[in-house]
Amino acid sequence: MPDHHIHEPAHKEEGSLEDLILSALPSRRKALWFLGASALSTIALAACGGGSGGTTISTSSTASSSSSSAASSSSSSDSSSSSSSSSSSSASGECTLAATETNGPYPADGTNSVNGSIVNVLTESGVVRSDITTSFGSYSGTAAGVPLTLTITVEDYSLGCTPLEGYAVYIWHCDRSGLYSLYSSGVTAQNYLRGVQVTDANGKVTFTTIFPACYSGRMPHIHVEVYVSLSTATTSNNSVKITQLTFDRSTCETVYNNASGYSASVSNLAAISFASDNVFSDDSLAQLAAATVSLSGDYSSGFTGTVSIAVP
Repeated sequence: MPDHHIHEPAHKEEGSLEDLILSALPSRRKALWFLGASALSTIALAACGGGSGGTTISTSSTASSSSSSAASSSSSSDSSSSSSSSSSSSASGECTLAATETNGPYPADGTNSVNGSIVNVLTESGVVRSDITTSFGSYSGTAAGVPLTLTITVEDYSLGCTPLEGYAVYIWHCDRSGLYSLYSSGVTAQNYLRGVQVTDANGKVTFTTIFPACYSGRMPHIHVEVYVSLSTATTSNNSVKITQLTFDRSTCETVYNNASGYSASVSNLAAISFASDNVFSDDSLAQLAAATVSLSGDYSSGFTGTVSIAVP
């Protein structure tokens, strides 16, 4: 089987120290990073990624994602285009402009195809939903894993972190085996772990999902695309931000070492660091902090996570 995991573009490595991290963060993020200081000092935060695929994937001419035809460290980088951080603050709080990242080879957002057919869940009835653990439409199935309730707040960076109402948020990620629905061998007849919601008056959306796995070559992560409205959320080309979220390493280690179905993630996580990850490595420290989901809970009962995404 061809390994499509490495098809996201490579980036330069970036090191850090705890004091630099803390000094770069908005005040509301410092507590999270302080708790994970031992991991952060080696830039070993975790972020999750995609599964092996047995299907043939091709990227359309309009795709903003990296081509899945071959991996190349010299490929043009459409991920992390905002490699230096910017901060904004007002009476409503502080925020960091979210890094722009690749949507990867498994987006199902109209920018690539599988076996000659364009894959786009954004135009399918049923994609607007809060619980993304099950497949929808003509598909049926449920993704098993550690429960994760994820609340995302979309903020207007240019207006001092003001919450944005009416924005559409599309998220997708791998299952506990590191596989992506619609693309990876064994789950091509599933479309779970994909869904869209519209932000409320407080700029928030909440998804019910599972904790993603860590596959070889990538830190654990969740993909996000943000649109100014639901009506424009029909293809990635209309998005105003494509980014990725991540988790602190210690939590990932606890989940992978103890929860059922995540055993392959143990060695995969041990072999990767934030500095060697080919997507996150050129983000600024503040961007990495902003992308880290703040978690409460545990692997046995599930997690509740919160994160904010500031868009231009």
